[in-house]
Amino acid sequence: MRKLLFAMGLAALAAAPVMVMAQDAELEPWACPEGFEGQTLSVYNWSTYVAEDTISNFEALCGVTVNYDVFGNNEEVIARLRQGNPGYDIVVPTDYAVTILAAEGLLEELDQANIPNLANVTESLLDQPFDPGNVYSVPYQWGTIGVGYNVNAFPDGITSWSQLWAHEGPVAWLDDQRGVMGIALNLLGLDPNTQEPADIEAARDFLIENGSNVQVFAADDGQAQLLAGNVDATIEYNGDIFQLNVECECEDYVYVVPEEGAQLWMDNLAIPMDAPNKALAEVFIDYILDPQVGADISNYTAYGSPNQAAIDAGLIDEELLTNPGIYPPEEIMMNLYSLIDVPDAEVDYSLAWDEVKVSLSR
Repeated sequence: MRKLLFAMGLAALAAAPVMVMAQDAELEPWACPEGFEGQTLSVYNWSTYVAEDTISNFEALCGVTVNYDVFGNNEEVIARLRQGNPGYDIVVPTDYAVTILAAEGLLEELDQANIPNLANVTESLLDQPFDPGNVYSVPYQWGTIGVGYNVNAFPDGITSWSQLWAHEGPVAWLDDQRGVMGIALNLLGLDPNTQEPADIEAARDFLIENGSNVQVFAADDGQAQLLAGNVDATIEYNGDIFQLNVECECEDYVYVVPEEGAQLWMDNLAIPMDAPNKALAEVFIDYILDPQVGADISNYTAYGSPNQAAIDAGLIDEELLTNPGIYPPEEIMMNLYSLIDVPDAEVDYSLAWDEVKVSLSR
C-alpha cells in the first residue's frame, strides 16, 4: 500500500476541528518509581529532538545520569545495532526501521504494564502495521519531509518539487536514502515502497538528472545549512524548519509540502536488544508519554504530538496546533505517503543512493 494505516489515523486527526481547551485542574506531575537512583540510561536519538529540559528533568526526578548520543538517519541506527548494541537503552527509529529491527531480533519486547502513560497516546496511532500491538515501540513524534527555504531566495514561494530541482542557487538534500528516493519514485508515478530494480534505477537516474544544484547531503542538519546561508533551500523534516524562525527570531524561513506530495513519517521509542538497563528505559518511555513532558517536547521541536492527553488538556501551543505545516489539513494528507520495510530491495536502495551521492559530489 502507498499509505500505512497510521496515515489514515493522522488524516482523521487533521480533519477534526481543532479544539484547544483550558485545563480545569492541574495535571498530576509525573513521579519516578523508586529504586533507580544512581543508575545510568543511554539514549540514541535524532538531533534537536527533545525540549531543553527533557533530559535534565528526568535525571533530577529519578536521580540518574543520562548519556545522550545523536544519529543522522535510520540506516545509521540499523547498521550500528546489527553490529551489536554498544550500550544503548533507548533508540528512536522511524516506522519502517522498526519493522527491520524487530524482524532481525534487534529490539526488546516492551512490558506495557511498566508504561501506564501509553494510555495517553492517540488511539488511531497505536497498533500500526509496522509494529502490530506495539510490541516493540511506542509513538514519539510524527511529521512530514518537504522543502524548507529562505524567502529571500524564493520571493514567490515554492509549491512544486520542480522549483527545487530548477533553482540556480545551492540546495541541500537529506542524507536519507529511502526518504529522497521515495520523493523521486512518487514524482515518477511509482510506488515509494517498490522493490522492483527497474523502478529503483529510474529513481536513481531522476535524482542524478535533477541534482546539479546540490551543495551538501545533510545528515539531519539541513536547517543549519540554511541558517548559515550555505544553501537557499533544503529537503528537511518540517519541525526543523519551524525551529529556525524561533532560533533566528525572524520569519525568513518557510516549510512547504509540495503539491505533488511528500512523505509522512512517525518516529518511535524502542529498546534495543541487550539494553543494559531495560527497566529504566521503560520508565523513561513512560516519562516521555506524560502529557506535560510530551507537550513540552512537541512545543519545542514543532512536530506533531501523538499525545492525545496533552492535546485534550490544551498543553500544545495553539499556534502550532493550527499550523497546517505541522498538523496538515485533509487535502494535504491525501497526497502524503508512508514508507514500509522493503527487505528484498534494501541492498538495491543502498547501492542506488550511493551512486546518486557519488555522482552529485563530483
